[in-house]
Amino acid sequence: MAAEPIPTETFSYDDDPAFPLHRGGKLEMRSTIPVRNKDDLSLAYTPGVARVCTAIADHPELAYDYTWTSKVVAVVTDGTAVLGLGDIGPAASMPVMEGKSLLFKEFAGVDSVPIALSTTDVDEIVNTVIAMAPSFGGINLEDISAPRCFEIEDRLRAALDIPVFHDDQHGTAIVALAALTNAARLIGKPLSELRAVVAGAGASGIAVSQILIEAGIGDIALSDSKGLIYDGRDGLNPVKQRIAGITNRSHLKGSTEEALNGADVFIGLSGSTVHESCVATMNQDAIVFALSNPTPEVHPDVARRHARVVATGRSDFPNQINNVLAFPGIFKGALDVRSHSITEGMKLAAARAIADIVGDDLSPDYVIPSPFDERVAPAVTAAVAEQARLDGVSRI
Repeated sequence: MAAEPIPTETFSYDDDPAFPLHRGGKLEMRSTIPVRNKDDLSLAYTPGVARVCTAIADHPELAYDYTWTSKVVAVVTDGTAVLGLGDIGPAASMPVMEGKSLLFKEFAGVDSVPIALSTTDVDEIVNTVIAMAPSFGGINLEDISAPRCFEIEDRLRAALDIPVFHDDQHGTAIVALAALTNAARLIGKPLSELRAVVAGAGASGIAVSQILIEAGIGDIALSDSKGLIYDGRDGLNPVKQRIAGITNRSHLKGSTEEALNGADVFIGLSGSTVHESCVATMNQDAIVFALSNPTPEVHPDVARRHARVVATGRSDFPNQINNVLAFPGIFKGALDVRSHSITEGMKLAAARAIADIVGDDLSPDYVIPSPFDERVAPAVTAAVAEQARLDGVSRI
């Protein structure tokens, strides 16, 4: 039965508390210096500014010291994979991009500019970001659909000498690894002895699988809408072909549900449904991360009947896997040392720093810190900055 239309004469968007919060946007530009008189004006703009411009023209590295580029990130999207809303376009994506910038500032003091591009063409996106890169110290790619997001990030990383980071991939992966590290500690098994099943081979599913392999997971099987991915399966795109070559060493075939039999870990990033009977076939002390929003693959209360540790992407259950634990501190650490890039080592260091916050308070309902734990961003910042120096990608 069709929904009743909203009577336009009685409905106001401001009846919904979200709308007043967003009215006028969530960001504004503020100056960092006063302009009170002609002397201030002559230094902030002409003629004083010309001396700074000339110095930067002669020594380009001075831009880091005498402009905002060393501390500002561009948050770039094309609006094709926004939250659980999908391809809603650049204009409709802006509230989310503004929100991302808000979180950068609130959690790590990092300034950022939301930029929604009116193109979905890979070449146009790459060329546009390259063209505007001199204005920024880092590029945070956001809500760009797979598989284009992989090529866009790879090409930008190769072309630019500033950090490029697709948060839908790597933020999710870093926080999931941190939570799994602590969950494994809780059940008394090293990562190297765990067999994991990841449902969903989009941006986050691929990235989670890759970082778990980097961290030494025992084995991991990844599935898409056609079932388990394995080396030699027909119809795989190049990204899935690469992941097939480094996952599923047992060469499992069939469905996600079949692969859960005897598995230690389930990570859901697919929006699909997993039946309780399948979770019941997992090993004792199973770990279930049902991360799809707003509806997890299996309800947490159901999963707890069979799993020792349960996490979701939601804030109304324990163990929220929230990217805000990672990306503000990662960019803050990278910017602080003027890193050329964000390496795999820096991602692993961020995951360790997040996991270490939990410490001796570890419990089934506390394998990952709260997004509001004020220790998180400083710990991630320090760990990422130190690892950048160790990896040889820092400028200072």
